[in-house]
Amino acid sequence: MSGHPRTDAAEAPILKHCCARAYESEAARWLLGETFHPGGLALTDRLGMTLSLGAGDRVLDVASGRGASALFLAERFGCGVVGIDYSAANVAAANADAAARGLSGRVCFQQGDAESLAFAAGVFDALVCECAFCTFPDKARAAREFARVLDADGRIGITDLTRAPELGAQLRSLLAWIACIADAKPAREYVACLEEVGFSLTLVEPHAEALRELVQQVRSRLLAAEIVQGLGKINAPELDLGAARTLARTAAQAIERGELGYVLITAAKKSLRGLAPHGASAQCCR
Repeated sequence: MSGHPRTDAAEAPILKHCCARAYESEAARWLLGETFHPGGLALTDRLGMTLSLGAGDRVLDVASGRGASALFLAERFGCGVVGIDYSAANVAAANADAAARGLSGRVCFQQGDAESLAFAAGVFDALVCECAFCTFPDKARAAREFARVLDADGRIGITDLTRAPELGAQLRSLLAWIACIADAKPAREYVACLEEVGFSLTLVEPHAEALRELVQQVRSRLLAAEIVQGLGKINAPELDLGAARTLARTAAQAIERGELGYVLITAAKKSLRGLAPHGASAQCCR
């Protein structure tokens, strides 16, 4: 795939597969760190606090990656967490980490698709989605699924990239999509997407500094990789250093112009009559 990725029914599975393969790679971990999102666990902590997570809460972590945030939330707030991720490799690694940390009773991970969640309606008290909603080809469908699996008093928290309405071609490539840029939206569009399925907005909080710090980290590590020819030690022959360097530089410039940012959004579920049941029941961690 090249150019601006399309998001029709035929292309969506290919795009999801590309993103999953990229984020399960050692190169992604080396460039982005363990949490794979701006702000790291400090911002995850802020998200948990704004959602008032606590012991007994059933939490769904959508696009949970290798499980860093889910494990942190369980330890920090005492909640039970189910993580879903499109990558089977990430799910296996996350479950292994949960077992190693003695958290398998409260945290588990399953392979799944955010646009078709394999859970019965009303299973969860809260849902989190960090730096991933912008990559979903069908955001409206994902939002509807989020609403469906939350109970009557459910709440949702997302942190995600925001962008100006227009971006240059370099920020609309497949690599940019994987980096969460190409199909990011202005914050008001994320809010509208949630409100359309019955959520009521509770907080919009900007965190552009977190994105700026992550992009600077990526640029520094790409420079180091070039200087010492370090790709061999991170086993990433598929990484195009030149393209990644250009994307990181262009993204940094867009951040300084205010064209890219990062935001924390929370909302509470309102009456959602009319949402049809979808998907099979799935057991949560107990």
